[in-house]
Amino acid sequence: MEYKTRSYPLFAACGLNCGLCPRYYTEGTSRCPGCAGEGFSEVHPACGVLSCCQRKGMEYCFECGEYPCEKYDGAGTSDSFVSHKNRMRDLEKAKQLGIDAYKVELNEKVKILEELLEYYDDGRRKGFYCLAVNLLDLHDIKTVMEQVAVEVDPQISAKEKAAIVVGLFQMAADEKGIDLKLRK
Repeated sequence: MEYKTRSYPLFAACGLNCGLCPRYYTEGTSRCPGCAGEGFSEVHPACGVLSCCQRKGMEYCFECGEYPCEKYDGAGTSDSFVSHKNRMRDLEKAKQLGIDAYKVELNEKVKILEELLEYYDDGRRKGFYCLAVNLLDLHDIKTVMEQVAVEVDPQISAKEKAAIVVGLFQMAADEKGIDLKLRK
């Protein structure tokens, strides 16, 4: 199916934070452009949720009077490349705050993730950083980044930087009772 390109593909119609997914940051043919982003149909030829939204003329499922419908049965019980754990919570947050306010918060998270990938990735941490930034609250992420600025010497190796940053995110997640592992 061919989908109408969405103006903000970083937040999916179904509530996934596409801008925090490892596939969004992958090079090559497996790169995902986000929900109905440029070239989405080549990567995801069928998406029942997006098809339903676009057929009804909506950007997000929460705009529908039938939300949550049967498409959300079992939502959040398993993951793909991106965590599905907070999908319903994030849709509700976008509905309550308004989509523009939610986009501001998600854009901040995306910016922090991009910083982590550029300066603190040893080539093996993309999935971990995507998951941590997706599941932790923005306030907690900013707190960790303040610690990173103090505790990480820019002169040490990428592997050493990554180990410190991963440890700081893991401590923050542990304090909040958040498991930083995808569920397959």
